[in-house]
Amino acid sequence: MQADPAEVEDSLIAQIGALAAMARAEAAPLRHVKAHGALYNMAARDRKLADAVARAIKAFDASLVMFGLPKSPLIEAGLAAGLRVAAEGFADRSYEPDGSLTPRSRPGAVIHDAAVVVDRAVRMVRDGVVLTSEGREIPLKVDTICVHGDTPGAPELTRRIRAGLEAAGISVRSL
Repeated sequence: MQADPAEVEDSLIAQIGALAAMARAEAAPLRHVKAHGALYNMAARDRKLADAVARAIKAFDASLVMFGLPKSPLIEAGLAAGLRVAAEGFADRSYEPDGSLTPRSRPGAVIHDAAVVVDRAVRMVRDGVVLTSEGREIPLKVDTICVHGDTPGAPELTRRIRAGLEAAGISVRSL
């Protein structure tokens, strides 16, 4: 899929505006923005797309925190735009040796064992490492952990991750 950075930027400004309006209607503040799905994965590899995401966020509200894959163009673009950034870890996803997420089309890309997911989250936060699809540890400093809301049992998994982090002496707090 090809995405024109200018079109992505315009579309994101509109989407962030719509999201902010919905949040305001529910009396919930909008604090961060994260590109989603295919756009997230493409921008994590393509600096021009990452710059478009950062420009859209900054144009809408420069106080928003921009989420991105650690050491990716998303983080670099956010910092270059003067935004606060948060490196995001995926405890339930497999990583490649270069720090990218294993494509969902490959077996083992999504990790379903809750105990393994909790352990991965703790190791990411406490030790700054993650095990790759090849079984090798790589450095991965994260500021936040993603739990997919459509994952079966996501609320319970979130509780277990939080309990695991707290049991490891890690303070869980808002960005």
